[in-house]
Amino acid sequence: MLNDHSQEQARHYMKMALALAQRGLGQTWPNPAVGCILVGNDVVVGRGFTQPGGRPHAETVALNHAGAAAKGATAYVTLEPCSHHGETPPCVETLISAGVSKVVIAMEDPDPRVAGQGIAALRRSNIDVDVGLLKEQATFLNAGFFSRIQRGYPLVTLKYATSLDGRIALGNGKSRWITGEAGRAYGHRLRAEYDAILLGSATVVADDPELTCRLAGLEERSPVRIVLDSDLKISPNAKILSNKAPTWIFASNASNSEAGKLKKTGAEIIKVDSLSNGHLNLKAILGVLGDRGLTRLLVEGGARLSASLLKAQLVDRLVWIRSQTILGGDAIPVCDPLAIQELNSALRPKRLGEPFILGNDHIEWFEFNRQSAIGYEPALVRGNL
Repeated sequence: MLNDHSQEQARHYMKMALALAQRGLGQTWPNPAVGCILVGNDVVVGRGFTQPGGRPHAETVALNHAGAAAKGATAYVTLEPCSHHGETPPCVETLISAGVSKVVIAMEDPDPRVAGQGIAALRRSNIDVDVGLLKEQATFLNAGFFSRIQRGYPLVTLKYATSLDGRIALGNGKSRWITGEAGRAYGHRLRAEYDAILLGSATVVADDPELTCRLAGLEERSPVRIVLDSDLKISPNAKILSNKAPTWIFASNASNSEAGKLKKTGAEIIKVDSLSNGHLNLKAILGVLGDRGLTRLLVEGGARLSASLLKAQLVDRLVWIRSQTILGGDAIPVCDPLAIQELNSALRPKRLGEPFILGNDHIEWFEFNRQSAIGYEPALVRGNL
């Protein structure tokens, strides 16, 4: 049993590991974003986080950093070390071979290939193991990975960037710029921490967005761009078809000539069925994204797509960036009608943390998801998880 001082030190090191793990968000899919800190004689001797593409794993990076100093050290890891053989040896074997004396793990990995087996293997090798330190924060951080493992599709975060009265454009369609520079930079940082970004073809036609991360130093972290375009109406010259990031287009009705023109730009066309109302099957699309390994999906527009996702109860989190601007009822609302007839049927998301201000923009986070696997920690929200 740790005394109060030792417990506080352990929390400090696990927070460091969580901060490292966050650096991998948006880059590690289909693997989770994991952080690892190695401590020997109260000194950090190694640190690492899961690298782009999911390998090498955080434990391997930290052990390589520590070298011989890993022997007898304590490892703080944000997720149970893997125990199955894949492209690389299991992390538990690497930790055992390095001679660590103790492993502190934030939470067990729900992946059936691990699911407690890594913890058991460490204990069989007479390594002291503690599980559960800062579990809530670790759950919040890797909610996307857990969503893919447990539900078969990624965590869905809906992003609103609006006026104070919830409008995304003037009645004539003009929308550049409603939020301020700080709010827009926050949105770009969000893109860097998500695997993919989703929007409808109407937004592509109206705004011709590029949907890349344009923050200095983070340009290479642009997410996969996903467009819902049932009849392949977008132009082959659209900015979203640039080669700055992969583009996937979901369609149900498309002629070979239309598909061919878009494919020449490097875009991938993915066929999916439509519902009886003619709209693409969003649940099926999310399932395809999960099958492809995506864990975190950011939705940026538009009003019809927002309403469709909300009505289908497919939104997990909402981040709302509001400017100090009022556009009035003749401007375009952020969400199409939801056909709610009674107040007790209204959507009531749970606020995550406290609102905060960036420049002249007001930012709030909310959570819709009611599954216990998708937890949250308010202190982490400001860090853009």
